[in-house]
Amino acid sequence: MTPSGALDEAFAACPRTDFLPEDQRRFARLDRPLPIGWGQTNSQPTTVRNLLTLLDVRPGQRVLDVGCGSAWTTALLAHLVGPDGEVVGVEIVPGLVTFGRSRLGERPNARVRQALPGVLGLPDGAPYDRILVSAEARTLPVPLLDQLADDGVLVVPVDGILLEVRQGPKVIERGRYAFVPLVGG
Repeated sequence: MTPSGALDEAFAACPRTDFLPEDQRRFARLDRPLPIGWGQTNSQPTTVRNLLTLLDVRPGQRVLDVGCGSAWTTALLAHLVGPDGEVVGVEIVPGLVTFGRSRLGERPNARVRQALPGVLGLPDGAPYDRILVSAEARTLPVPLLDQLADDGVLVVPVDGILLEVRQGPKVIERGRYAFVPLVGG
């Protein structure tokens, strides 16, 4: 599990306010999802913290952030992996790709890429040590398992249940959550 102190530092270094549209910034401290446009939301902070805790991110790792939205989780992950790590956010909505890129600022170890139609994740950059999915799949997304390193961890909501998946695959249910649907998943 990602240490609590590391998460506290990441949340302090990457305030949610910076990743919200202007009209939503006054609500940034509320522990609830907030609209970011295009029918998408910025997940509530408690949910994001739970996801990152389960993901068990370590300095120097390569992380794929699927459904990165406004890139808040991408920035948090970039802080956690540090300067020797790398985070790639993938987003299907072109407007959010632009928005997320504009919010990342000076984080040389993080970037947001446009998802390719019909392609789940970013296979050309695999393998990844960690994969975070911030959208709900109907079934366990095998294409993402294929992009996971041998000792990797995938955290993904599937049919309303948050799953922690390790290669094998070893699947652990971690509670009920609601997310926007994963396109192609």
